[in-house]
Amino acid sequence: MARVNGLVKIEGTIEDLTFYKKDGSNYVRRKGGVSKERISNDPNFVRTRENNTEFGHCGSSGKLLRKALGSMVFKAKDGKLSSRLVQVMSRVKNADLTSARGMRRVSEGIASAEGKQHLNGFDFNSRAPFKSVLFAPYDLDTTTGTLSIPDFKPAEHLAFPAGATHVSIQNAVMVLDFETEATEITYSPVVNLPLNLVTSQVSVAPASLPTGTGQTFYVAMLSFYQEINGMQYSLKNEEFNVLTILEIL
Repeated sequence: MARVNGLVKIEGTIEDLTFYKKDGSNYVRRKGGVSKERISNDPNFVRTRENNTEFGHCGSSGKLLRKALGSMVFKAKDGKLSSRLVQVMSRVKNADLTSARGMRRVSEGIASAEGKQHLNGFDFNSRAPFKSVLFAPYDLDTTTGTLSIPDFKPAEHLAFPAGATHVSIQNAVMVLDFETEATEITYSPVVNLPLNLVTSQVSVAPASLPTGTGQTFYVAMLSFYQEINGMQYSLKNEEFNVLTILEIL
């Protein structure tokens, strides 16, 4: 790094030189950094290559999960979902205790109890966590995929946004194989209820269960609407909607 003296003060980059100002003085430095070719071939960067490989794999695994859930994710997500999923998938990948470093796989990690634990309870919309929105006890029958909320009073058991008049409840069961990327998902019918104190016995379940290899995901979704002249409209780009993973088997 060199300090610049003279009448001409430059800030910015010219060819391989960068001019900048710091603490009232002007400096120039040559562009540095390690080349892509060196990272790819130098034995000193083997750990960097391993980390990059696993990071890319975790990003692809998160994208696979998002795409597999389709429209449900589109209706209930936050702006940092992709990066949050990469972090979670990295922890799932770390549960792979058999593969060599740089080759650890989400498909191996998710097969363990520890790996499943990292994704269980994951909220796709961090602005609306499932446990902070639904206060009623519920039951999940993993044999049939049925989600039950007995004696449910929407206005009492939900933290709903201002202006909302109705809530829709839906669940889905999905089989996802992170190794082959094969996926199959079935959805329950939607139960739509007014946000009042009328007690309802809520029960939602897909007509059939998906088949295939991999893990089985049980997810639940809560969507809020405002009724105007007999029509229901989503609230604020659906930022209050809930989508969560209830269980993984």
